[in-house]
Amino acid sequence: MSQSAMVVFMYGDLTMTKYIFITGGVVSSLGKGIIGASLGKLLRARGFSVAIQKFDPYINVDPGTMSPFQHGEVFVTDDGAETDLDLGHYERFIDSNFSQLSSVTSGSVYQTVIQKERRGDYLGGTVQVIPHITNEIKSRIVKAQKQFKPDFQIIEIGGTIGDIEGLPFIEAIRQFKTEAGIGNAINIHCTLLPYLQTSGELKTKPSQHSVSVLRSYGLQPELLVCRTSKAIPKTEKEKLALFCSVAKEAVIECRDMKSIYEVPLALEEQNFANVVLKLLNTEERKANLSAWTSLVDKINHPKSVIKIAIAGKYTKLSDAYISVVESIKHAGYANQVKTEIKWINSEECVDNEKCKELMQDVDGVIVPGGFGIRGIEGKLNVIKYVRENNVPFLGICLGMQCAVIEYARNVAGIKGANSTEFDENAINPVIDLMLEQKNVKGYGATMRLGAYECNLKKGSKAHAVYGSTKISERHRHRYEVNTDYIDELKKAGLVFSGMSPDGMLSEIIELPQLDWFVACQFHPEFKSRPERPHPLFRGLIDTVVKQKGLNS
Repeated sequence: MSQSAMVVFMYGDLTMTKYIFITGGVVSSLGKGIIGASLGKLLRARGFSVAIQKFDPYINVDPGTMSPFQHGEVFVTDDGAETDLDLGHYERFIDSNFSQLSSVTSGSVYQTVIQKERRGDYLGGTVQVIPHITNEIKSRIVKAQKQFKPDFQIIEIGGTIGDIEGLPFIEAIRQFKTEAGIGNAINIHCTLLPYLQTSGELKTKPSQHSVSVLRSYGLQPELLVCRTSKAIPKTEKEKLALFCSVAKEAVIECRDMKSIYEVPLALEEQNFANVVLKLLNTEERKANLSAWTSLVDKINHPKSVIKIAIAGKYTKLSDAYISVVESIKHAGYANQVKTEIKWINSEECVDNEKCKELMQDVDGVIVPGGFGIRGIEGKLNVIKYVRENNVPFLGICLGMQCAVIEYARNVAGIKGANSTEFDENAINPVIDLMLEQKNVKGYGATMRLGAYECNLKKGSKAHAVYGSTKISERHRHRYEVNTDYIDELKKAGLVFSGMSPDGMLSEIIELPQLDWFVACQFHPEFKSRPERPHPLFRGLIDTVVKQKGLNS
């Protein structure tokens, strides 16, 4: 048996799981993540267990050190992995929690292989892309299978077919498909059908070329999912089936939708999941999508509209706050209201009058997480405005730190209150670097990351919305409220309603005299679900709805 063939079988029988590889062609940003998440939803709706992995070909070990302008949001798992934002879609659609094994990058693969080489694990052999890199990629599939033991494992390969950095992943899945055997692994290829306005035609040639490139690497797709702005005529579907060597029923149309949550239902109408099951020699089951159908009905038929402002510094790229945006929507769906997002660049709010002007038409405000001093004074002005005008407010991570600084300066009278992140020589560092962070060197995966427990104060707003005194939430930060100032802030009226179990770290603050002024050190947006909104976002939107009299 060859070395590559041994990778699958050395771990035992992996055929209890069916493998679905998703690739993309023609252009990037086709929505492979949404398609994979939607398929996962459809399989879960049939009672199957599903795990999803994202393979990213970039050389970064993880996206943790990448600018949001480069890569959008960094999504954090319970076990502290900093991952691609697609994992957020996976968790939201499938309503499951994934792990560091769900995110694989070229950087992490090469790092592991080089570490093994330095230890002498390869016994002096020449280290090569094949078999060493491809074997390491395949081992990540195997490890995830062993952890989750799913009925179906969906693996999305990032980028566009033909990208040079993606070739080791394509070769690895070619090998894996062969080793898994017929009926145990398939490839779904996502492409774009451009519409030419002048001729009124959808063009299939780019998709044909994309499949041709895929074939040149040894992969034949079993299904095509075609992104399109128009309905695909029967003749064009037949042409794609003929020239791409797929069954007619395996050419799936994926049209642009008003909401990403409509995609699973649109794919279900085309028998997408059943085609997958047939190709994988798995029994067909009827899907229970009644709750999801009800959700989409609420999305499409809101009873009213509210406006929520997000005041941050990455507002030109909505993907930088995508989980925050989706969490706002989830809470809106529960109240059957449409939530319009008003993006406020916090740098514009440094001018106090401009800040007041921008805040005039908003019903609620969120100050999300972030790093660095740029726009901080604007965020403080935003928080001062909402506090003085009883505008429902939720602060997240840096948003909580800013809320503490604003309260310390303007209510508690602590002159020069600041964070050492912004001023190392602050007179009164009410926010300071966490003790365990003081000797940390480097930036990658060195923050306080992942899920930590928190105790809630009975009778607080946080306790009321969670319905529990013990919670677990995901973190991504280096700075915390300085414990030396907690008593002074408490005397000034700031309530610390959530603390770490040892009582040392401040997790939630609130002002009980206001309708909703709550801020948290963790990132609640990572745990919100379309059918189960996060309690803190639900509290914010519920308060807005109540203030406006929309639920009467």
